[in-house]
Amino acid sequence: MTTKNRFFQVPHCNGMGYRDPTAQAAMRAIKAEGGWGVVCTEQVEIHPTGDIGPFIELRNWSDQDIPSLARIADAIHAKGALAGLQLAHNGMNAPNLTSREIPFGPADLPVFSIFNDPVQARAMDKSDIRALRHWHRSAALRGKKAGYDLTYVYAGKLFGGAMFFLSRRFNERGDEYGGSLENRCRLLKELLEDTKDAVGDTMAVACRISVDELLGEEGLHAAEARDIIAYLAELPDLWDLTLSSWDNDSQTSRFADEAYQEPFVTGIKALTTKPVVGVGRFTSPDTMVRMVRQGILDLIGAARPSIADPFLPKKIEEGRIEDIRECIGCNICVAGDHTMSPIRCSQNPSMGEEWRRGWHPERIRPAESETRVLVVGAGPAGLEAAMMLGRRGYAVTLAEGEKDLGGRLVRERRLPGLSAWGRVADYRIGQIAGMANVDVFRDSRLSAEQVLDFGFPHVVVATGATWRRDGVGRRILRPLPVAEGAVVLTPDDLMAGLRPPSGPVAIFDDDHYFMGGVLAELLAREGWQVTLVTPTGEASSWTVMTMEQPRIQARLIEAGVTIRPHRILSGIRTGTLDLSCAYTGTPSSIEAASVVLVTARLPDADLMRGLSARKSDWADAGLASVTAIGDALAPGTIAAAVWSGRRYAEDFEAKPRGLDDLPYLREVTELVPGPLPWLT
Repeated sequence: MTTKNRFFQVPHCNGMGYRDPTAQAAMRAIKAEGGWGVVCTEQVEIHPTGDIGPFIELRNWSDQDIPSLARIADAIHAKGALAGLQLAHNGMNAPNLTSREIPFGPADLPVFSIFNDPVQARAMDKSDIRALRHWHRSAALRGKKAGYDLTYVYAGKLFGGAMFFLSRRFNERGDEYGGSLENRCRLLKELLEDTKDAVGDTMAVACRISVDELLGEEGLHAAEARDIIAYLAELPDLWDLTLSSWDNDSQTSRFADEAYQEPFVTGIKALTTKPVVGVGRFTSPDTMVRMVRQGILDLIGAARPSIADPFLPKKIEEGRIEDIRECIGCNICVAGDHTMSPIRCSQNPSMGEEWRRGWHPERIRPAESETRVLVVGAGPAGLEAAMMLGRRGYAVTLAEGEKDLGGRLVRERRLPGLSAWGRVADYRIGQIAGMANVDVFRDSRLSAEQVLDFGFPHVVVATGATWRRDGVGRRILRPLPVAEGAVVLTPDDLMAGLRPPSGPVAIFDDDHYFMGGVLAELLAREGWQVTLVTPTGEASSWTVMTMEQPRIQARLIEAGVTIRPHRILSGIRTGTLDLSCAYTGTPSSIEAASVVLVTARLPDADLMRGLSARKSDWADAGLASVTAIGDALAPGTIAAAVWSGRRYAEDFEAKPRGLDDLPYLREVTELVPGPLPWLT
């Protein structure tokens, strides 16, 4: 099996799985079109005893699943890539919430699931092991029928059930499947041999394995992982290397640089003659070339970079480095899987929309007319709208009230660990700079009267949002009582360079994404005594969805930040904050000379309101439409703002939808033919 190049889209989840197979087929096909030599699925369940619900992955339980699997393989092949199928039995990671089967693994232990489900796995006996081998072999044969070129035996990230047998901390068996390294490798070896025997005549067989759990000798560690690979060196046709668990393998840019896994994979090629693929959020072609030339990897693996730019290989091949949408490492894509919703991306708004909305990362339909568009605001939404309208061929004017383009990204990229987030602005600014039909004006804050005087037929309001100063957010729905002389700041104040006049400082975080934690880190770095108050049980609680929360919590603790969980801010006095227990309402207080409120944001809607108030003047001014997008419509994530800009550009001058028209295609499950037995 020969790849056309060294670009290998490693398996990655996408929140679509068995629910949206055609949408996934289109997404994978776009990767193949973009030049990836190998395009893999996500982990694919092989049996109901390895049911990873509530997460929505592909299934390969029976012949019923072959058509959906084949649709994905066919789509990948149609665009010129090899198709890879990652078979997975999740073992002790699978709570089996859908199937209600009893999970199993090497020992009688609670399942190792993300939600700490009240489910316990049972220790596998010899008949269970024989059954697992049978199911895996059958799934591989179904993958062959579906037309895949490569299939996986998964023993990594505590998702592949075989990894629980490899690990001493889970495997204390006294039989031939426990104890010595050879015994703990036995199940993995048997699965590899079974798979090669079943499909190895036409399919390559890959082994995905973790090279370190970052737990020292308590877990599977580097030295032992190398012993395992050396022992099984020539058995698989490909080694796919990861860290474990997923939060280690897919660290965000806030906590890890590009190629951060290099120390863990260096030297493994010397243990085997088979090709080796590894990852590390590769975005630089120079780094990729170095990894190959130095003999560290044979194939450049990528999940997140292939999401941010499905055409990354083709752009490198064509020498269009400046056109690459570099992954910013925010892990909003991971949040799609954790929320069981279609994948999304801060850099690539077409991700997950390829089939259901017909969006393409590199193409958009041409202009319908020669009309002109004014985009007011050059933040993520405005930049995306202007860029994509420009690609369609419209005459676009982009007006930004500040000197620098980028909106919220100008400020947020300066916060600790978030510099890579600025790539969202950098890419779009660079693309717009080469467009003769897009004019950019900086330091151009516009009033409604000025906009009307300009005579543009269409106006896009992308003026962003401002953090609230009154404490209103999720838990507090009315402005807080604030004593005269109390010092109240917002994230906008801190990002503008303002600082508390004195300490200690409290941050009240009712936003729960990155901002509260990153501001606490900022102030602690500068020497302030900081207390983070939150109604939830931990700092930046929503970042469990981006797999950052434990690292954020650890960093704040190490920086000396005091975290006060389960507390709601009830009043602000001079030098004191009044709190109440989120559960009982019991009052308490803490000393704080200043407080930073990280609660909610309000759209900067002055221009929108001003234009709406003068709607009677639109016709005389030649104004046909005014549309708010991004944070100016409803504050959200960077990904949401970029998506909003793309949607405007896609919908502009399109046929209007009726009130009953759905905004996108959906794949509806076919009903089992009746009559139903329990009705007869």
